[in-house]
Amino acid sequence: MIRKFSLPALSRYDVVVVGASHAGLSAALVLGRARRRVLVLDGEPPREALLAHAHRLLPRSGASAQEALRSVREQLQPYDVEICVAEVQGVQRTETGTVLTLFSGTEVVAAAVILATGIVDELPAVPGVASKWGHGVYQCPYCHGWENRHSRVVVYGRAEAGYEQAVLVHQWAPQLTLATDGPARLTPTQRAHLAQLGIAVNEKPVAALNSTARCLIALTFADGSRLPLDALFLRPVPRQRANLAAQLGCAFTPDGVYVRVSDTGLTTVPGTYAVGSMSGPFRQDILAAASGTRAATALNHELVFGSLAPA
Repeated sequence: MIRKFSLPALSRYDVVVVGASHAGLSAALVLGRARRRVLVLDGEPPREALLAHAHRLLPRSGASAQEALRSVREQLQPYDVEICVAEVQGVQRTETGTVLTLFSGTEVVAAAVILATGIVDELPAVPGVASKWGHGVYQCPYCHGWENRHSRVVVYGRAEAGYEQAVLVHQWAPQLTLATDGPARLTPTQRAHLAQLGIAVNEKPVAALNSTARCLIALTFADGSRLPLDALFLRPVPRQRANLAAQLGCAFTPDGVYVRVSDTGLTTVPGTYAVGSMSGPFRQDILAAASGTRAATALNHELVFGSLAPA
């Protein structure tokens, strides 16, 4: 059930799941069905909340992201799973479990914790881009390429990342321009490949993305010229939405972006799992849900066979 009021001053659970998107809710569903007492802490809106439609889920491709999440919440109702709207201020691992301190001052104790707090996308500082993120401005062609296969598409980026994104998106949208917002920093080989594919490279500095409430209109350059477009693809810079993994002392990947996990989602800290986009660059909803399911299964196995003691 969803709790709209504060938790008791001290609450104990088998598992606390921090994050209530696809990865976190899938983990909660597995653990609830395994007869575990589970608390899900629902903090900030998930990364995919801005998306109008999700096209990676089965069997309801095309449903809104929020509709898909509501469906999972409904499935949790028969089980001992509570969902509380609250954010975590601090977390520490002790000899007897994990202690989470909420901003309300409440302490929650659990044998283990599943972190599903996700990734934040840092977008380029181009006026008009942030307001259309998920509604004309996209990252993933596997999610939005099909709908834009006949569209005028611009890829925003430069150097290796811009080149790779342009070549990938070309698979879906042949009417394509790479806008590099200044010097492209492409190798001769990359330029030749783009030319072979018919991908134009525009190196003018970008001033703004123009749009209406319903659609994109054009990319405007600093010299006043405009490039008409229907969709813009780019690669945002990812960062962790929360610092809980760092507080617990979890190891990160060499680039410092993602939490380092095993095949089951176990971090380098005992009793601590990380699932969904915070543990890897593949962010489709169905993969996030799978990572939550896998971690919950492994965690329940730990609880059953005694390597973790209930709180």
